[in-house]
Amino acid sequence: VQLQASGGGLVQAGGSLRLSCAASGSIFSIATMGWYRQALGKQRELVADITSGSNTNYADSVKGRFTISRDNAKSTVYLQMNSLKAEDTAVYYCNARKISGFRFDYWGQGTLVTVSS
Repeated sequence: VQLQASGGGLVQAGGSLRLSCAASGSIFSIATMGWYRQALGKQRELVADITSGSNTNYADSVKGRFTISRDNAKSTVYLQMNSLKAEDTAVYYCNARKISGFRFDYWGQGTLVTVSS
């Protein structure tokens, strides 16, 4: 399984970006897909995730600004990021996991998001 993240870049505060993560292999439809981020000098943290049934969960810091969604036909998960703040600057990572039955935990390479103030 490979996860290919894209869409990062430099944006001004208040702007928007959309991250995409395309998954290879056949596990996408049964996976909980997540976006995590790691800022310089900080631990990696969950930004948002979406279950195979499309239930979503968000970090308090991004609620109301970020939206996670998935397209099972394209094996792709998205993170729409609006009203970006300087503190959203981080490397964003895509994750695919399943914690019951046939378990797995895969990570993609990061994509850098830089928000200038």
